[in-house]
Amino acid sequence: MKAKLQGIRVLLADDHAVVRLGFRMLLEGAGAEVIGECENGESVVHCFAESAPDLLVMDVSMPGIGGLAALERLLARDPKARVLILSAHNDDIVPVRALKLGARGYLCKRAAPEEFLRAVGQVASDRRYIDPELAQSVALAQLTESANPVDTLTEKEMAVFLKLAEGRTVSDIAADFCLSQSTVGTHLYHIKQKLNARNAAELTLVAMRNGLIEA
Repeated sequence: MKAKLQGIRVLLADDHAVVRLGFRMLLEGAGAEVIGECENGESVVHCFAESAPDLLVMDVSMPGIGGLAALERLLARDPKARVLILSAHNDDIVPVRALKLGARGYLCKRAAPEEFLRAVGQVASDRRYIDPELAQSVALAQLTESANPVDTLTEKEMAVFLKLAEGRTVSDIAADFCLSQSTVGTHLYHIKQKLNARNAAELTLVAMRNGLIEA
């Protein structure tokens, strides 16, 4: 793997400094160069434009707009950007969303270090990568019409839903996404209707049942 990663310029995005350090050590040990680190979605879009890395390794769950919204903004500016999305959760909802948005790869953070380096090598070579443990369920989710109401959410509703499930308030989310509170309130109304949830507690429960947040 060292030869494959030799000289690859990587931008890291994760809100945990210790996690970034671990990724940095793995990547540099395999010959890659970590050219920058980000801890929130907003800084990712700026840093990517400034540094033009060969590859972005980004966590889904970060402060601010989060990984999926950052991915959407980034690819709107640079459709050819190579992005490997990481998540602590092993559901198929987030990877399907990420891949539809244009991510080149998706890996659960519980994977072995060797698998992480393999994923980086694949995506850096502009090849699609899916966590082996999720590949079958992701493929089925993409081919079949899902009965899961979470899949009916739009990209913006999904981003708001994830923030609400994490305990963020409407005003917090409005600030994160640069939206008015009334706009976020409209998204919240539609989310509740689609998920048949009456309040924030029930939204959190839906997120937990779908593996989007820890129980």
